[in-house]
Amino acid sequence: MSWTMPRLQEGGMSGRLGYYDRGPTPYFASRRDPRFSYCLYVPQDYEFDGSERLDLVVLIHGTARWAEHYRTAFAGFAEARRAVVLAPLFPAGMTAPGELSSYKLLRQGGIDYDRVLLDMVAEVGERYRLRDDRFLLHGFSGGGHFTHRFLYLHPERLLGASVGAPGIVTLLDFEHDFWIGVRDFETVFGKQLDLDAIRRVPVHLVIGAEDTETWEIRLTPADDWWMNGAERLAEANRIERMAALRESLEAHGVAVEQDVVPGAGHDGRQMLEPVQAWFARTLQTARDGREAAA
Repeated sequence: MSWTMPRLQEGGMSGRLGYYDRGPTPYFASRRDPRFSYCLYVPQDYEFDGSERLDLVVLIHGTARWAEHYRTAFAGFAEARRAVVLAPLFPAGMTAPGELSSYKLLRQGGIDYDRVLLDMVAEVGERYRLRDDRFLLHGFSGGGHFTHRFLYLHPERLLGASVGAPGIVTLLDFEHDFWIGVRDFETVFGKQLDLDAIRRVPVHLVIGAEDTETWEIRLTPADDWWMNGAERLAEANRIERMAALRESLEAHGVAVEQDVVPGAGHDGRQMLEPVQAWFARTLQTARDGREAAA
């Protein structure tokens, strides 16, 4: 008896349209570059042929790449706040064997991680009815690196940016080049820094009160990331670097809220409650603004 491979219909092995497109989804390969992938959480009762529009929340993993864990932790938020959660996966070793950090700088080794993410967002917008082409963005640790630099590059795409405990920060410093500052921002990214647009984005900083270890983030002249100016924060812990980031943002007119979580160290799971509370307030403000303008 011969065996024939079954024909797969839209919706996977089950052939049921939408079965894998609600709740916690599988990882989908990026159409722009299938080396990257993303998973979603979509409210279970979302109707594909309905009229409801959902907000979009994007969560950027840290160095350990726990994308699926962050996605799942926001399932209740997605259901209650009527949002799609998108968690991209940027694999390690993309620009060199064993490398862990290229995505944190947005562009490295010929890869435009920011554009990969924006194309994922576009894919989601083609599959689901989204309320806005702007989204909420949160990242912790390595994801916090990505988030605050994405804010500088694409502020027009953000409803809000929540930055969790980045190990190394880029300040709005026009006396130093990127990554330390933004003096050569247009040369690096081919786009001018738009301070007015950045000022229109609400910013949230979140960190544990006990996040004082420096073994992973201490900089020396032997490090690949070292450049002139790095010595200013080379020995600082994450709390001190976050304070420098807040001071820099506020000095340029950016509105910042900060949560310091008592008793917490460098653990993104302990940041989720304040992040979700801030996201909920930010979404409500955006929705109120839309209704007032309607």
